[in-house]
Amino acid sequence: MVEQHTPRSLIVSFYGAYGRGPDDSPVPVSALIRLLAVLGVDAPSVRSSVSRLKRRGLLLPGRTEGGAAGYALSEDARRLLDDGDRRIYARSEPKLSEGWVLAVFSVPEAERHKRHLLRSRLARLGFGTAAPGVWIAPARLYEETRNALERLELSPYVDLFRGDHLGYAATAEAVARWWDLPAIAGLHEEFLTVHELVLRSWRSAPQGAEEAYRDYLLALDSWRRLPYADPVLPAELLPDDWPGRRSAEVFASLHGLLWERGAAHVRPMLSADGAGGPPGAS
Repeated sequence: MVEQHTPRSLIVSFYGAYGRGPDDSPVPVSALIRLLAVLGVDAPSVRSSVSRLKRRGLLLPGRTEGGAAGYALSEDARRLLDDGDRRIYARSEPKLSEGWVLAVFSVPEAERHKRHLLRSRLARLGFGTAAPGVWIAPARLYEETRNALERLELSPYVDLFRGDHLGYAATAEAVARWWDLPAIAGLHEEFLTVHELVLRSWRSAPQGAEEAYRDYLLALDSWRRLPYADPVLPAELLPDDWPGRRSAEVFASLHGLLWERGAAHVRPMLSADGAGGPPGAS
């Protein structure tokens, strides 16, 4: 399958990787257009996507120190990206002993549109379905889940619980019911098909800063969805040949190899301190 990279998604990935300056300075529109052109996105598509992100309250218009028009991240957008860092760049091995968080919800029929929003949000957070109206995820996702439900004003419909799975089926068997593991494995295989080759290429024949920026941003744009589709379960609950471990290693290697080289391409186009530190470093 050919990877799909929309202009809006690439802009979000760019801000996550290189657009979080310590002083919240705006990224000049002209620089954003040049930087997205490297990825094959034309100027009208950049402007259109920026406008949609502005309407959603994620980007705020502003002026750079030199007076150029630009866009900075809103407080909500920065918080979302910071939350994303904890998943995208996580390297700790999950443990079965951490337990589970359960989301039990009931939405009145008159507000059934919120039922759909609630289900889609829980799915995007990585929850699986244990039973109708009962969703489950590793307990470490509790705080992020709580914050997301409060931000979307869905908390009145939900009760959250923490606990252990006590049977009757083995937990590994139950996990295979709660999540579509073959579908999640397929997403990891798609990532590996493209980006494992990119990693091999860089290890055998390093290229320049522009190429590093291009390859890193494409890898990030593909990878950052996976830690949400995949709840990252303990190894003992997954098949021995689970591809998620390998895809996480490939992305971590690409990040270590390409982020700083890519920053050398980005920094001259931004203001003096417009480029932030490496994402996930805090």
